Amino acid sequence: MRTPLTIAWIGVTLAAWAFLATPAAAEELVLWHAYTGAEREALEQAVERYNTRNPGAPIVPTALPYGCYTNKLRSAIPRGNGPDLFISGHDQIGGWVDAGLLHPMEPDPQLLPQALQAVQYGEQSWGCPLACKVAALYYNPQLIDAPPATRDEMMALARQHTTGETFGLAYEASNFYYNAGWFLGAGGEFFGDEGAITLDTPAMVEMLSFARDVVYTERVCPEEATSVLVAQLFNEGRAAMVINGPWFLSQLDQDTPRAVAPLPAPAKPLLTVETLFIPATASDPGASLAAAAALAGPDYDDLRVEVGQQVLARPADYRDPVLAAFAAGVAEAVATPSRPQMSLMWEPSQIAIRKVLRGAATPEEAAEFAQRRAEILNRPLPPQASPWPTLVVLGLLCLAGAVWAVRRTRGKKVGAQMWQARSAYAYLAPAVVAMLLLVVLPFVTGSALSLFAHRAGEYRFVGLANFWSILTSQDYAITDPLSFWFTLGVTTLWTALNVFFHVSIGMALALLLRDPWMKLRGIYRVLLIVPWAVPNYITALIWKGMFNKQFGAINGLLELLGLEPVAWFSGFWTALAANVCTNTWLGFPFMMVVTLGALQSIPRDLEEAAEVDGASRWQRFRHVTLPLLRPALLPAVVLGTVWTFNMFNIIYLVSGGEPDGATEILISEAYRWAFTREAQYGYAAAYAVMIFGVLVMYTQVTDRLTRRYKEV
Repeated sequence: MRTPLTIAWIGVTLAAWAFLATPAAAEELVLWHAYTGAEREALEQAVERYNTRNPGAPIVPTALPYGCYTNKLRSAIPRGNGPDLFISGHDQIGGWVDAGLLHPMEPDPQLLPQALQAVQYGEQSWGCPLACKVAALYYNPQLIDAPPATRDEMMALARQHTTGETFGLAYEASNFYYNAGWFLGAGGEFFGDEGAITLDTPAMVEMLSFARDVVYTERVCPEEATSVLVAQLFNEGRAAMVINGPWFLSQLDQDTPRAVAPLPAPAKPLLTVETLFIPATASDPGASLAAAAALAGPDYDDLRVEVGQQVLARPADYRDPVLAAFAAGVAEAVATPSRPQMSLMWEPSQIAIRKVLRGAATPEEAAEFAQRRAEILNRPLPPQASPWPTLVVLGLLCLAGAVWAVRRTRGKKVGAQMWQARSAYAYLAPAVVAMLLLVVLPFVTGSALSLFAHRAGEYRFVGLANFWSILTSQDYAITDPLSFWFTLGVTTLWTALNVFFHVSIGMALALLLRDPWMKLRGIYRVLLIVPWAVPNYITALIWKGMFNKQFGAINGLLELLGLEPVAWFSGFWTALAANVCTNTWLGFPFMMVVTLGALQSIPRDLEEAAEVDGASRWQRFRHVTLPLLRPALLPAVVLGTVWTFNMFNIIYLVSGGEPDGATEILISEAYRWAFTREAQYGYAAAYAVMIFGVLVMYTQVTDRLTRRYKEV
């Protein structure tokens, strides 16, 4: 008879034999991209044509989700797990080059000057440009005979076509990308001659003033406009003009009248160049270079234009008037700076726009805020520290742990007991290995990473400097949304409110559904579980739309009641209320199910006896039902608290941290330090370790309270 341990060894041996016996794959070049729709179809046809011509080293295209694309590249390429080729915008070149992720390339010198300039960083070129993308002006030709040539003409047309139900101009006014054309057109620059950040300039003030005038002074653009809302208005003929990029075409209905023109003067939109790159860890750089040169060459331009509807990175004549308009916009565009610090410009600029739009600051004050915030995010790394003190402390902790383990096991025959229970340990081994790989190893890695500072591919050991910076709020006031203590307070308030509503609503519904007079209880139970069953990101996006100031269902109900509409994301308490409402909708079914299960174990005789003794309904609940529910509710409350404390999706998708990052919680703040603020992984890891510490303290406190309750 084989023991479980023997069976496990046999399984491992067979798996290893199957892996080693797998024949090696033929030489091929893996191409990563994030294209969808027509662009993806054009790329796949181009790859098919290339593979027909070059069967010896075929290209295998692999599509990845756009949202995780950049992070996937950053994590896979340094470890040799990345592609042989990949397509991305040029704006990441600086960070990738500094991190040593790219192989230098020599693009075709016949390309557009803007495209050639975009792929240069330092003294070298780092990619083969494929296509160019800029924002342009879409307009309805049934409403507007000729596109405006200047911004004043655009505003005159916008006023003419704005009524109570329609808008002359619709675009995401709170998005810096769509406003950048006015900033650059007014002579604005992101960096000065010596590389200093330059956001508090007259050009920034002019851009902020225009955004405010469009939305609130002239009211020709809808408030809190999103990409979905803009597309809906244009498809319904309720928006005469729209500022958007070429991707907007895929959101339009086939029968929607549309025409495209370059942004009116003096706008100079930001230019993004879709580029074919070769990672530094490509398996065969020579083959990758040859494939990149071919795919980016003129032999595949017909597919990019006719199938992908892309504007080429080389001079060309376009029969399609839409592509011709985008090409004209490319001629006036300014390439997005590829310096690593550019990633730090978006957040301060967007916050500045939103401050102005909700009337919290003048354009001048908002420009100064953007400058200060960008400088804080771009602060220098902590000085390098010696690792020896940290290693000594870790060694002492390990020694103390070993001494504690020896004292706990002294006099006990641990080895003999483990051998006697070897079958049980064999059954537990897969779970233990999984916990080590999925929980312990990532935690140890993250804890070690918190002792380093990272920027541009450089890891510098700084000891506890990240923790000291977080705890002391050195670069900002303790009441600033960037402060750990402010965010901890918001997180605690967010968690307490949600758990209170989850438990109270869930318990009330469970008690209601238990009553025998309630008809169709089974149907109600199923319907009330639906909010929990639906993926929370879908629910979050639905509620986000419902809280829209101008078109949301919540404000629609308020108007029916004769109340004024609320700008939910313009104030801290209203934004927090929107987040709490969304998460309460998601969380109460869990508590309802737990309470319903616990109620089934409570004998009805106890409540009936209390009722006979004259106890009121509230007294029966307080002295009979609630004490018997506590053993089941306490673990559910602890679990719900941990879930809510780290509920990233709701914060990120509903309020987005608005206003000014004030509704961020610790986990979403850690995410921003890691992925939107120049990849400051060490700082983000320190945040994560502190989140873990807070939750450990919470669980210890609740464990003691639970023990006291059981003793009583």
